[in-house]
Amino acid sequence: MQLGISSYTYTWAVGVPGSMPPKPLSAYDLIDKAFNFGLRAVQIADNLPLESWSIKQLSDLTEYARGKQVRIEMGGRGLTHDHTIKCLDTAVLLHSSILRMVIDGPGYEPDLDTVITDVQRLIPELKSRNIRLAIENHDRFKAREFEKIILSAGNEWVGICLDSVNSMGAGEGFETVSDILMPYTINLHLKDFSIKRVSHKMGLIIEGKPAGSGMLRISDLVSQLSILNHCQSAILEMWTPPEPSIEETLTKEDQWAKESIEFLKTIL
Repeated sequence: MQLGISSYTYTWAVGVPGSMPPKPLSAYDLIDKAFNFGLRAVQIADNLPLESWSIKQLSDLTEYARGKQVRIEMGGRGLTHDHTIKCLDTAVLLHSSILRMVIDGPGYEPDLDTVITDVQRLIPELKSRNIRLAIENHDRFKAREFEKIILSAGNEWVGICLDSVNSMGAGEGFETVSDILMPYTINLHLKDFSIKRVSHKMGLIIEGKPAGSGMLRISDLVSQLSILNHCQSAILEMWTPPEPSIEETLTKEDQWAKESIEFLKTIL
């Protein structure tokens, strides 16, 4: 597995609606950060939607990344057929061997049968482009439902992007989710977290943590995936709780990224 960073490592720096930084992080900036960390992979996802770029812009970005010896993975959101084809075509231009996709998009929350039909329809498109689809476990569907999608596809072109926190939004802990989905995982999102009670004891808060300082058993997870030998990359993502000002938040996010990469390099 190759360690990398994502546009969701630096979510605040890229820009969150209602809390934009003075100078948002660009795709070029993200490549520079990977290079400076000594990493060789970046996943540029839907918060920096490259599918909206022109062919010339994508070609320039690809050449820049190649000059830094950094490989780009394409990410998108909204698994409609037309939009996924657009993301696939972008992945081709970026020389990305996978396309990480979140199923739901703005105004689009298909039922399970629709997803299965759409994924099966995509298989010839994936094969013709030599790109594997990595579907991210993301909130709404249960792990067994994601497994059903993968098994219904029934081939090497469709797998899972395994995120370590998202499925808590569907009421499932990560050990349950990983036991089910790890055999199909071709891309890993390493996102450490803590769970603590609120002061009045009636509820829990799930928050992000720098990698290695939370509850995620990263070493065990990486070891198990290494044995299976299907997962191409392990991408750092972070849920960085905000500080009172955007400047303080950006400083915290950058420091967390540095701490996380330093820890992950001891494992990967």
